[in-house]
Parts: sequence; C-alpha cells; structure tokens
Amino acid sequence: MNDEQLLRYSRHVFLPELDIQGQQALLSAHVLVVGLGGLGCPVAQYLAASGIGHLTLMDDDRVELSNLARQVVHTTARVGEYKVISAQQTLSANNPSITITPVMARASVETLVPLLHDVDVVVDCTDNALARYVLNDACLQHDIPWVSAAAVGWQGHITVLNPRLDKAPCYRCLHPNLHDQQLNCSESGVLSPLLGVLGSLQAVEVIKQLTGVGETLAGRLLTYDALRGDWRSWKVAKNPDCDACGVGYFKPSR
Repeated sequence: MNDEQLLRYSRHVFLPELDIQGQQALLSAHVLVVGLGGLGCPVAQYLAASGIGHLTLMDDDRVELSNLARQVVHTTARVGEYKVISAQQTLSANNPSITITPVMARASVETLVPLLHDVDVVVDCTDNALARYVLNDACLQHDIPWVSAAAVGWQGHITVLNPRLDKAPCYRCLHPNLHDQQLNCSESGVLSPLLGVLGSLQAVEVIKQLTGVGETLAGRLLTYDALRGDWRSWKVAKNPDCDACGVGYFKPSR
C-alpha cells in the first residue's frame, strides 16, 4: 500500500486482526454485488469505502422516486438512471482508487456465470427466490462463497453459504421449494434502516470471508426482529437428500 492508502484505511490497519495484510487482501479482492436496492446500497457503500479493489455491480432496474427512502446510494437527481450507473457515481466519488464495473442485467444463468471467473465472494442483495436459486447453483458450480440477506416489514435475516466447507448447507437446504408468492418489500413495505442494518452485516461477512478473520455465518442463520429488538441465531445443517448438496434443518443455537 502507498502512503495515501495507509492513511485512508488506517482504522482498519490499526485492528490487530486485520493489519496491513488484511487490508491488502481487501485491495486485491473482487466482489460481485447482485442487486442495487435497499440491501445492495449499504453493501456497496461499505465495501467500496473499505477498499475492495474491484466491485462488480449487477442490476437491470432504474432509480425510482419510491426507492430513495431506503436505497441511499441514489439521489433525487438520478431518478430514471440505471441503478448500477448511479451507484458507480457515488462510490467512485467516495473512493476513486478502486475499480467498479457496472453490469446492467438481471441475474440469470446466462448473465451471471460469465462474471464469476475471478470473483472471490458474491453478495446476494436480490428480492426474489428465483434469483437466489440461480446464485446458489452458480456459486456451487464455481465453488464461490456468497452472503445472502433478506428483509420485509420489520424482520430480516442473513447467512453465509460457503460451498468450500463440507458441512455447510446451500440455499436449497434452507429453502428447498420457495416460490415468488412470498412477501417482498414492494408489496408489504419495509423499514428503511432495517435494510441498512442487514446490508452492513453483509459487508462485515464479506470482509471476514476475504481476510479469514473471525467466524463467518456459514452454517448459521441470524434473524432480527426490529419491532422487538430481538436477535436470534439458528444452526443450519445439510442432509444428503437435497438435490444440490443436502436438505437443511433449523435448531436454535442458544
């Protein structure tokens, strides 16, 4: 790292668990963020500020006025722009030294797989189950860990899915047969800061995965009820019956 980078990332470098080696790992990393909505905005902002060397941003939507209460990377002046372009402008203004690649596409096998050849971690910031199944299968095939979160109303959850760990479940273990009749924030509403909480946690999990610091949420599902201020951690295991890697089950870890 040069002197400017040492100053910019000094509060990371001061952390004994990270130090210069950990920050260098972030600077050398490539992270794919799928979805630039309520979760993707805080994820992308914190990863860019933390010095992830290459961020690829994937989304096919444009900024709408109704997005702005929770999608904090966008601005009123950018209503009508593609979200990935809007996000690129904000992130580059904050940290011009990193590489940001916008991809104006919806996650599918055809669009996602070509992006994965040098990606270290994928972040799921989508809002539908079908996209997560695509992410799950692609990350399994390419042996890439990914961080998934979701929120609706006052509740949310987050987990890490890491195919490199023999005992870790995949997304199909958690949800073998989800359909998109499930609730989403566009129909049921969502508390704006809740997305910031979960998106920030996703960024933390990405950093831990990239640096090897601490323990990730692989094999655990962390849930949050904002109305009650209640966090719960659930162990998730896999079973050989899953079409992908084993069917999971929940049991409280505490």
